[in-house]
Amino acid sequence: MSDYSYTEDEQERNKILVHQNETLQDISFDNPGLESCIEQSEQLLESLGYSSEVSDAEEASKSVVEIWDLEIPSWEDLCKEANDAIQGEASLISLFTEEELRDNKEYIRKLNADFNAIHNLDKIDITICALAGIISAAIDILLVGIPGPSKEGLSAGPLSNHIRKYFESKFPPEEMEKLGNKDFVKTSYDAQDNRNTIIDVEGLSSYYHRLLSLGHDPLLGWIVGVIDIMKGQMTTIDKKGRIVVQVMENYASRKESNIFAALSKQFLHLKSDLTTPMGLPAPLMGLFNLLQFGNIGEEKKTIAEIVQGMYYEGYDFIQFCSSSIPVMFTEVAIRISWAIRRIKNGYSIKESIPVSLNRDKHPKLASMLFLAHSAASAINAGKVAFTGNPMAINYPQWLAFSRYAFKQLKWWLWEKEAKRDKYVMDHIDKEGNDILALINKEFDLFKPQLLNNDNRLAMD
Repeated sequence: MSDYSYTEDEQERNKILVHQNETLQDISFDNPGLESCIEQSEQLLESLGYSSEVSDAEEASKSVVEIWDLEIPSWEDLCKEANDAIQGEASLISLFTEEELRDNKEYIRKLNADFNAIHNLDKIDITICALAGIISAAIDILLVGIPGPSKEGLSAGPLSNHIRKYFESKFPPEEMEKLGNKDFVKTSYDAQDNRNTIIDVEGLSSYYHRLLSLGHDPLLGWIVGVIDIMKGQMTTIDKKGRIVVQVMENYASRKESNIFAALSKQFLHLKSDLTTPMGLPAPLMGLFNLLQFGNIGEEKKTIAEIVQGMYYEGYDFIQFCSSSIPVMFTEVAIRISWAIRRIKNGYSIKESIPVSLNRDKHPKLASMLFLAHSAASAINAGKVAFTGNPMAINYPQWLAFSRYAFKQLKWWLWEKEAKRDKYVMDHIDKEGNDILALINKEFDLFKPQLLNNDNRLAMD
């Protein structure tokens, strides 16, 4: 408490409390000699034959109402009186006994422990997270697999192969190729080499143009690609990490001035590229071309070169979808487990819907998701290290881990301490308000007597 810095208003309040407490301690209500004198006087009067008078006096004293003039000082007067009596700062510690201070510390410790119990994971929570992470990693290793060339084309684990075949059945490559040749689907950012560019783009080719052109990104394309279509330009990050934005004069006919027409063309173009041999890159994959650093593997490649090689070997949007399934399993397993435990603890179904990560409403959920994704990511890191193959990376898993790691770090470093202090102060304030309500209730009961006394004084 000594380390707490009081505001000016709090310091004034403290001075008043300390001063009033000292004033009350100086008032003595205990006079044992007075009671003895009264008793001796009564005995003397009774011995002299005045017993009836003594009884009458006792009865009369019961009906006597003391009349006084109660004057409630203003807050300014209280502050002035306290400032005159106390120089410097006043500490509330002086209001408590040693035993009360120990009780206060124990109460604060208990509130902190209650907060930790609400937010910290128990053994069952940790077990659930570990199992979810292990099962997710097993799905990734056994079913998703590592994509690579085969006699039948690109192949990976059984789950990945099934998903790729599903995409190909829904978007047959032959039909998508015909769709891509339609004029209303062609876009300004779809240059496959430098023959139609003003500024040369390093690495631009039929193999890499979808990775280098941000318009082909399944996520960024809806912003960058649409802008490129409306401006008749192409935005690229070349193999050397250089950002190039240039107007495509030879593709002027592909420009759209209407945003809805641009959105429609963007959708159709992405659809036509979905099942091509060098399909759409994974979301945000093109941004890795900016990471022109690293010294990875025997060939000492940069991060950008590693990612470019992954795309060339078949790590595309469809593989991204396959790799997302273990991540989805982790999300569903943790959220359902959390909801079941919460319902068992007495919360309603409405209070147990595991959607929001607000720690005030849904404590533990964000921490459990972070722990489960950490376990899955750690196993995936071991898989990559064991195989020595960057194609073993579960890209969606690391995206999920990065998201929850950022939130968890923010919670540990900044939010947790503030939330705990608020939790403690809210409980203290609630008890203080309950005490004030009780005082006000008693004062309301006492107020009619004060009014009667004031009226009687006025009449006198």
